[in-house]
Amino acid sequence: MEKILEAIKIDPAITYEELSKVTGLSRRGVEWNITKLKAEGKIKRIGPDKGGHWEVIN
Repeated sequence: MEKILEAIKIDPAITYEELSKVTGLSRRGVEWNITKLKAEGKIKRIGPDKGGHWEVIN
């Protein structure tokens, strides 16, 4: 999950596909980790799926 957080900090508009390449996880693995990070309140989505971006919450 740390790799995902770091990648989002560098590029808030990063896609699931790009996160998959950065982390080496499958797309489903990335989705599972994103869901977990959102549930823990560590990240949130700003705007729509297309054109929006991620925000890391400290």
